Amino acid sequence: MLLAALYIAQEQYGWLSPEAIRRVADRLNLTEGQVRSTASFYTLFELEPQGKYRIQVCEGLSCYLVGGAEPMIDFIVKRLKIKPGETTPDGKITLEVVQCLAACDLAPAIKVNDELYGQMTPEKIDALLKELTQLPNVERGG
Repeated sequence: MLLAALYIAQEQYGWLSPEAIRRVADRLNLTEGQVRSTASFYTLFELEPQGKYRIQVCEGLSCYLVGGAEPMIDFIVKRLKIKPGETTPDGKITLEVVQCLAACDLAPAIKVNDELYGQMTPEKIDALLKELTQLPNVERGG
C-alpha cells in the first residue's frame, strides 16, 4: 500500500516533497521517517524536484556492448550542458543514468518519462532533444 501511495503522490506532485511524504505518512498512519526511508530505497521515487522531462540513459551491458551508453551520455551532457543527476536551468529536462531499462533488444536505449526510445543515434537524440526543449512548458500531469 505504501508503494502505491508513493507512486500516486509522485505522479501528482512530480516528486516526493517533504509535504508529499508527510501526507502519505498521515494517510497510512506511518512516521515520515518510515515513508522517506522506503522512498529512498527505490530508484523510481524522486526526493528532489525533477524536470518536466526525465531522460534516463541506459548504461546496461547490452547498451554498453553496442557502443551506445557512454557516447549517448556524453552527447546529451554536451548538448544540454548538464551532468547526470542535474536539471536544465529552465526546469524542462533532468538527466539520469540508469543500469537497465529492460530493453536490451532496442539497445542503445533511453527513456523519456514513461516512453522508451530504442536504437538511438546522435541524430535521433538531437531530434528528440530539440522536440523536448521547444515544446511549451505545460504543467506536469495536465
